[in-house]
Amino acid sequence: MISFIICLALLIGGYFVYGKVVENTFAPDDRETPAVKINDGVDYVVLPRWKLFLVQLLNIAGLGPIFGALQGALWGPIVFLWITFGTLLAGGVHDFFSGMMSERNNGESISEIAGIYLGGVMKNVMRVFSVVLLVMVGTVFAVGPAGLIVTLFKQNGVDGVLATTLFWLIVILVYYFIATFLSIDKIIGKVYPVFGICLIIMAVGVAIGIFVKPEYTIPEIWSNFRSMHPGGTPVWSFMFITVACGAISGFHATQSPLMARCMKSERQGRFVFYGAMVCEGVIALIWAAAGCSLYEVTGGLNTGLQAILANGQSAAIYDVCAKTMGGIGIALAMLGVIACPITSGDTAFRSARLVLADWMKMDQGKYMNRLILCIPVLGVGAVLGIGNALGFIDYTIIWRYFSWTNQTLAMIVLWAASMYLFYDKKNYWLTAVPATFMSAVSATYFVLAPECLGKLVNTYDAEGTLVAYNTMVAYPIGIAVAALFLGVFLYSIKKRNVRPQYDTLKK
Repeated sequence: MISFIICLALLIGGYFVYGKVVENTFAPDDRETPAVKINDGVDYVVLPRWKLFLVQLLNIAGLGPIFGALQGALWGPIVFLWITFGTLLAGGVHDFFSGMMSERNNGESISEIAGIYLGGVMKNVMRVFSVVLLVMVGTVFAVGPAGLIVTLFKQNGVDGVLATTLFWLIVILVYYFIATFLSIDKIIGKVYPVFGICLIIMAVGVAIGIFVKPEYTIPEIWSNFRSMHPGGTPVWSFMFITVACGAISGFHATQSPLMARCMKSERQGRFVFYGAMVCEGVIALIWAAAGCSLYEVTGGLNTGLQAILANGQSAAIYDVCAKTMGGIGIALAMLGVIACPITSGDTAFRSARLVLADWMKMDQGKYMNRLILCIPVLGVGAVLGIGNALGFIDYTIIWRYFSWTNQTLAMIVLWAASMYLFYDKKNYWLTAVPATFMSAVSATYFVLAPECLGKLVNTYDAEGTLVAYNTMVAYPIGIAVAALFLGVFLYSIKKRNVRPQYDTLKK
């Protein structure tokens, strides 16, 4: 339990210490922000500081720091270290710079930001990549909650239309359309703060439940400084990819520009972007601690946690909340597993609309322009979602790639931030070091993961069952790729000495 408290203290203290270092490196000033300068009443709307924080938290979090942390706890309490230092040194830095670079460039989407600092080719790659990723995320976070609602109704003896996935999927997609189309302060700005508070209360309740109930003990890092994964999955780089939103997530870079368009002052950036990521890290740390403490350990392996996760992540959330908080926990769990994915889905579709709007230079202050983008974006989501609900489309295969693409996106954003700092004559190592680290993570995972190159590299038996991961090949490749990316970056900055101008590069 002591190691948990130390990590928690490091996270909170890191916001004030390292967060200040990050802020001072960027050097926010009193220039007019996009929310004030543009203020179209739709996407560029001034919101109060507290609301910015809670909306940003729910935008980036949802169920991400819960699902990822519980899965990460399979490796044991060593996951505390990645959540703590990953959040402070990588995730918080990533979220801050993705938001503030957007702030400095008229609130542009992350694809446009990548283009400004990494070139036109990367801009077009990121445009396509971002839209596909966001539509996929939005669709999955429509199908998932619809299925959960149906399960709840059936468990309580309800049948008929209300107990069909298709009905609730349509309801959720209609809500997504409204949330994507309307001004950000009409629905998102009003509902999200409430759900954000619920997410925090749920995490605090779990933490209190663990501390006050003597049957639960959070294991110490120094007594379990090894992998406790029952499947023998390597810590590097699977744990780093699995935790995702609990430490660093490229998806956050698609969400930060939403709040960058709503800030009254640049000086709110540390609280809104870095602070929300630290808060997410705290939530992830609590849920990782729950995963490590509530379930049986057999032979030094987290077999009990593996068993509950085998019943589904939503079932695991329900079980944790029930054990730590009782009836109140069950209510919060149901709210969490239904509402939190929905809040990730609607902002995913909204971000997709904005990426397309920036790409096509379409003024979103006009109703018709928003309709022109909302209809096809939600139309694709509806086709895919309904196809999945009817059994025609299987998302499980596609979704396997999300974790890797998510962290790869984070890597690209960190390299873009490094180039930004170079042009601004600031300490670019602040972002270049985590960018190099994430390059190694992404490359290693791509080689080892069965859904990527793992089928070619790893050892399988005659029945096709995975026997061993070939880390002797994957680890050197990961290091080599990271070194190559760092070398390319250092070579590039020697060739460039003129800072790109927003107005020029947008043409």
